[in-house]
Amino acid sequence: MFFHFHPYEPFLHQDTKKIIVGTLPPPRFCTKEFKKRDVNFCYGSQDNLLWQVLDKIYNLNLLFDNSELAVNLRKEFLIKHQIGICDIVQSCEREKIDASDIGMKNIIRRDILRFLKQYKNIDTLIFTGGLCKNSPEYFFRQILKKENIKFENISNQIPKIHRFEYDNRYFKTISLTSPSNAANRSIGANIDYKYKKSKNPDYTTFDFRVEQYKEIF
Repeated sequence: MFFHFHPYEPFLHQDTKKIIVGTLPPPRFCTKEFKKRDVNFCYGSQDNLLWQVLDKIYNLNLLFDNSELAVNLRKEFLIKHQIGICDIVQSCEREKIDASDIGMKNIIRRDILRFLKQYKNIDTLIFTGGLCKNSPEYFFRQILKKENIKFENISNQIPKIHRFEYDNRYFKTISLTSPSNAANRSIGANIDYKYKKSKNPDYTTFDFRVEQYKEIF
């Protein structure tokens, strides 16, 4: 059984307004066996599209390598735009060493409500994917249910939006289309994507993410 832990502490600061909430980086980030274009930071996998999409939206000219500069460029962006990262899984065990959420067992969650209480400017949680077993939203719903906190649907349009009240504050949650390439199949089945693809054969799943993320970030 492989012990898969989160190698990064939450990246939060006093001005943080939005937090990105995922699960865990791939297991190789625990063992520091990086691929050539991996960045040693949250969502740094060369196979994850989050930073590629943000790079496109903001014209950041980010580096995609193992350098310290690549990490610092991402941290500077997050601080400037009042964005934090607080993934919801602290550790898990795996029979198969891969990055799938469904393969996680004996999961230990982070106390994300404690961070919301500590950082008073946070008002939005951005889940890196929709509702399915072992997804960030799935775990967060479990946390709210345990605390008897109502999770209210605001919009069923993609990306779906909910809200909840905690610490005498209202929070909004947004469920992004996942930045993982594994989500390309579900994007391909999306009605809006199909329509835009029919109008422009060069339209891609990456373009679809750029349009969606631009509205959120």
